[in-house]
Amino acid sequence: MMNRSILVSATLVLGLTVSSLFAGRALSQQAQGPAPVVVVTLQAQTVTLTSTLPGRVAASAEAEVRPQVNGIITERLFREGAHVEAGDALYRIDPATYSAAVEQAQAAVTQAQVQLDAAEIEAERLVELRERNVTSERAFDDAKAVRDTAAAALEVARAQLRSAEIELERTTIRARLSGEIGLARTSPGALVTASQAEPMAVIRDIDPVYVDVTQSAADLLRWTRGQTEDQLSNADTTVRLTLADGSDYGETGKITAAEPSVDPQTGVVVLRMQFDNPHELLLPGMYVQVELPVGTAEDVLLVPQEAVQRDRRGRPITWVVNGDNVVKEQQVTILQDRGSDWVVTGGLEDGDRVIVAGFQKTAVGATVAPEERPNADADASGEQTEEPAEAGEQTSP
Repeated sequence: MMNRSILVSATLVLGLTVSSLFAGRALSQQAQGPAPVVVVTLQAQTVTLTSTLPGRVAASAEAEVRPQVNGIITERLFREGAHVEAGDALYRIDPATYSAAVEQAQAAVTQAQVQLDAAEIEAERLVELRERNVTSERAFDDAKAVRDTAAAALEVARAQLRSAEIELERTTIRARLSGEIGLARTSPGALVTASQAEPMAVIRDIDPVYVDVTQSAADLLRWTRGQTEDQLSNADTTVRLTLADGSDYGETGKITAAEPSVDPQTGVVVLRMQFDNPHELLLPGMYVQVELPVGTAEDVLLVPQEAVQRDRRGRPITWVVNGDNVVKEQQVTILQDRGSDWVVTGGLEDGDRVIVAGFQKTAVGATVAPEERPNADADASGEQTEEPAEAGEQTSP
């Protein structure tokens, strides 16, 4: 019994001591006045809702360099990775065989011309004899047929000469597209064949570039149904890119096309965007993330992400400072994120002041001394501001 009495006495003493400590701390805080907190005053506005989708960069045009004649490569005329213009010489094939074919065709043209000249002379002579009734009608018809045949043979020889000249011209392989040429896949001394499967090099036009993304057909249908015909024609098609390292791409792009079919395996639609690429920062095959506008939301609030916490049930909440500078807890409805803010559609009103820093120094129901957070323009101008009070631990909604 004595031990139990001693234990009860010790417990009472400890409880009184702890109570005294808390009472002392409360009196100390009360003596110090309201805790300073940093707040942001909310303003209702209309924002463009976006969806972030993965995408791949593709060249706006691409041409594979292949030979059109057979032969041995004698020379490569371009620098790998350089810019080439349409018509620039890229490779040369040994032209000896094709030069000989041109000479042979030229000789055939000369021979055909001589035969035509002789046939025309004979036909003119028979015309004179026919006028004097010295020759028969049959002889005149035969001479005219020989002349016409010789003329046709001359046209065939000329066509063969043009074909031989084209083949000779094709021994110099030229660029058919202006753009950036890649690595050479064929070296001098290699044997190439007409229309071979393996390209000798690839030329890509990378200014501008395309970015292809896939979007759920259900999301696309939902967005289309939510717009009127007039809204669709005036819809914002400006898109932005986030690069693989997390940085923003400086140029904005436009939605240019959509595949008019849905992939039956995945249920997605391919959308194509076009971006200027003056510094050639975007390369074909590069992975990017596209911020795609999907609609607009009116009379919503942009709440800084650091102002939103989670309660024990996982619901997003904010601490609001009312007109009496008393902290109130308010549950909110979040639509999506937008940069460093949350798009909030419910729970808060225009003009509400939400706490963004100083959580550790106050509590719900306490009176605080709110201080408006400087805006981004003031920070950008180089003004020095006091460091805000330490914020409580935040969790992403």
